[in-house]
Amino acid sequence: MDKFLKQKLEDACWVAKSLFKRNKATGSSANMSIRHNNQIYITSSGTCFGRLKPTDFTQLDMDGTIIEGRKPSKEFPLHQAFYQKNQEIGAVLHTHSFYGTLWSCIQHENVQDIVPRYTPYLTMKVGTIGLVPYAEPGSEELFAAFRACISYSDAFLLANHGPIVPGKDILAAFYGLEELEESVRIAWELRNHSDAGVIK
Repeated sequence: MDKFLKQKLEDACWVAKSLFKRNKATGSSANMSIRHNNQIYITSSGTCFGRLKPTDFTQLDMDGTIIEGRKPSKEFPLHQAFYQKNQEIGAVLHTHSFYGTLWSCIQHENVQDIVPRYTPYLTMKVGTIGLVPYAEPGSEELFAAFRACISYSDAFLLANHGPIVPGKDILAAFYGLEELEESVRIAWELRNHSDAGVIK
């Protein structure tokens, strides 16, 4: 394993454990991937962020053919769509974080930009957040719906499911996910306190 891949996988494991320790990823529901030398390394099916190791990643080519490792996360096509969208994307992170999932369960007027920008940091670290219509996790219907939305927004909430955020590397995806979660937490609190005078 070359030193650059080793560092990417170590960073990914640190991110996973940080999210797990703070209850932003639970059980085996989250998944992540990195791109290296035009190949994708994604968490294997059934892995837990709290115990993630570099050996828990499955290596695939860009078409999804397994090169080495166990069965990959069933949500690989979501990650693949981001990598196909933009060559600058080097990592993708998907969780079922509380506020992100909560915000994905309500109706939004503009499904291509569903998170209010009460602070400047969401735009700085992520961009626009779109909503992908509900379909069963891991289903072809979900993958088709995601591909239909991919060009309209920078990151997404999967309806009744959770956030998926890309980045130039796994740390950038992590920072973006954190900012998204904080932004929807603020939006949720303000939505429920409309007398604060800031709801638009």
